[in-house]
Amino acid sequence: MFFVVASVVLWLMQVTVGAWLYFAFPQIGWKIPVAVIPLGMTLLFRFFMEYTRAHWGTWESVAYYLSYTWAGLAFLAFCICAACAVIQWGLFFFHINARAWLGPISVGLILITAVLAVYGGAALPRVKRISVTVPGVPAMKLALLSDAHLGIGVSVNRLDKALKRLEAQQPDALLVLGDIFEYGPHRAEYAKRIAQIKTPLGSYGVFGNHEYYVGYENSKQFFTEAGITLLENQTVQLPNGVQIAGAKDVRTARMSAQDVRQLLARAEASRPLIYLSHTPLYAEEAAAAGADLMFSGHTHNGQIFPFNYLVRLQFPRVYGLFDVQGMKFYITSGIFYWGIPLRFLAPAEIPIIEVNA
Repeated sequence: MFFVVASVVLWLMQVTVGAWLYFAFPQIGWKIPVAVIPLGMTLLFRFFMEYTRAHWGTWESVAYYLSYTWAGLAFLAFCICAACAVIQWGLFFFHINARAWLGPISVGLILITAVLAVYGGAALPRVKRISVTVPGVPAMKLALLSDAHLGIGVSVNRLDKALKRLEAQQPDALLVLGDIFEYGPHRAEYAKRIAQIKTPLGSYGVFGNHEYYVGYENSKQFFTEAGITLLENQTVQLPNGVQIAGAKDVRTARMSAQDVRQLLARAEASRPLIYLSHTPLYAEEAAAAGADLMFSGHTHNGQIFPFNYLVRLQFPRVYGLFDVQGMKFYITSGIFYWGIPLRFLAPAEIPIIEVNA
């Protein structure tokens, strides 16, 4: 059903772009932009969405990148063309036809945003340092790994380069926030490379929604092979006395606010507490239950602007550092991307949380 809805939405976006281009440049003819291209590209996208989930190889990787990139660029083009159309409709009330200049402007913006989005998707994640002061918590450096969506869309070499940036920061612990492996070749290589990250305090993580989608037992095995201690509504204590509580994905596992409170209530109140939750919900409950730090991912900060505004309709907090009743709460944009290999005004990142440094 998701693939069907995505295909219909993609088709509608392309029709909108085609209709605008036909209005702005009527000399190109209506059949090409409005009918032929949207229909043909949507059918190809629909085919490759299914095909590349079960067939892996060089040709399949190329097909994956081209089809998903087209979908992302269609979204950006839709936003630009729709905005230009709204402007033109407004000008019609003043009997002004501005297609002579709105048309070239729209094409120029499409080309510029396309270049920036492709570059943003291809670039390695930046290292982002976040300093927080939390009374009673020992000084430590935490690396966050979230939303890698490893598989046919991310090569082992690219993962290696990103993790070298993480390792260069020499964190005390690695905290994994879910949506790590999707599907495709090189599963063992991904796990082996993550397992090579050695920190004094260890690696701990939680499932995201995609771990459930791709197979619960398969995901558990991947975490084991990657050297990540999986926390499923569990709490562990680090050698420095800090506790880490990890929740199942609150939406996929249908956890309530009361479930979160009960999980955190099992921690020792006298010791510092870090709360890991893939989906950035129930921050107020976590703070009231005594969590000193909370980390989440899932949102990708929208991944492609202005999609982040749609994400804000679902979550009160989408990206960045927040203070929730004294609890420091950081939501990361993730290390790579999901599906569409583009990033626009929402760069990927490797957060390094420096606590009381």
